[in-house]
Amino acid sequence: MSTPAPEPRKRRFGRKRTEAAAKSKTGRVAQMRQVFAMTRRADPSVVWWMLLVAAGVLVVALGIGLLTGHPVYATVLGLPMAVLGAMFVLARKAERAAYLQIEGEPGAAGAALRALRKGWAVEEAPVALDPRTQDAVFRAVGRPGVVLVGDGPPHRIAKLLETERRKVVRVLPTVPVHLIQAGSGDEQVPLRRVAPKVMKLKPTMTKQEAAEVTKRLKALGGMRPPIPRGIDPTKARVDRKAMRGR
Repeated sequence: MSTPAPEPRKRRFGRKRTEAAAKSKTGRVAQMRQVFAMTRRADPSVVWWMLLVAAGVLVVALGIGLLTGHPVYATVLGLPMAVLGAMFVLARKAERAAYLQIEGEPGAAGAALRALRKGWAVEEAPVALDPRTQDAVFRAVGRPGVVLVGDGPPHRIAKLLETERRKVVRVLPTVPVHLIQAGSGDEQVPLRRVAPKVMKLKPTMTKQEAAEVTKRLKALGGMRPPIPRGIDPTKARVDRKAMRGR
């Protein structure tokens, strides 16, 4: 009896690629559902805002179509734009919901700081921590210099920030040090605005100089204080995919 000929290799590879693409698409759809469900729990009005924006885009597209004499064509072209507008609303609402989930928790400022884009070296663990009050200071280094973000009440975290600033200045006297208090108190920066505020800082160093500053600070070493009970500041993170709406 003759053995059956093996399936052509190209067909097997093509099938694997197709299955992988299908799984990836299914994963994205499931992720979108999770983002929508999470956002809806935090802000039920997201549904109406998404519908309102989508309807507004379609109305504008229809109006342009009536003016140009092609209402159907313009409406069809407006459908993708309506979906895009709704996804934009979902992304913004999801970002706000993600920060609301971690607001007030230990390590929230560090999670907000880790939303920074490329070009920043962010410490995973707090560089200063009061185990009694759970106040913490997180650090990021980039071309604008050293950024210290405090997580705690204004009357307490200011002292911890200043102490850490002096440590940095002692080692790197010519490097700018920026202090930010994250929180909802007076003169504090809301969590969702921490990363944008840091990104707006004016660069004063080259990439090589920033990398050297990062190495110098890491070389300091020293013992870390114990992590407080509750959310681990080294694991608390903002869902970046939820922030982008995908």
